[in-house]
Amino acid sequence: MKKKISDLTNQQRMETLDMLYTAAGAIKGREATKQFLKELLTPSERIMLGRRIWIARLLLSGYTHAEIGAELEVGPNTVAKVDKWVQQQMPGYREAIKGLEREMKKRQDKRDIAQNPYSLKALKKKYPLHFLLFPNPK
Repeated sequence: MKKKISDLTNQQRMETLDMLYTAAGAIKGREATKQFLKELLTPSERIMLGRRIWIARLLLSGYTHAEIGAELEVGPNTVAKVDKWVQQQMPGYREAIKGLEREMKKRQDKRDIAQNPYSLKALKKKYPLHFLLFPNPK
């Protein structure tokens, strides 16, 4: 029997959400998180959540609503809803986006090093002690 959110008591809502948050918080690593979300959510729910995060990332990067709508082919209401969450109600979005940006930078650094193993970035990674005294050579 399907239950509507409005039919649940506050206590039932809190217990249900606590279970979800605790389960999600107990997961360690990207692959385990990926598997958990794959099993928990339908493909369309995963895409919908991913697009919301993408919209939030673009908003925090300074894109306008129109630019986001055109680039991701989403309606203005969707962008406005995510913007409202980012600006007013949901500070968790900002933290998630900060973590996402750090991860994306790490991935880009790995790609850069793989493409050019003799770059300064690659040499600093391979020989960190050599750059201890002179971290930024001229």
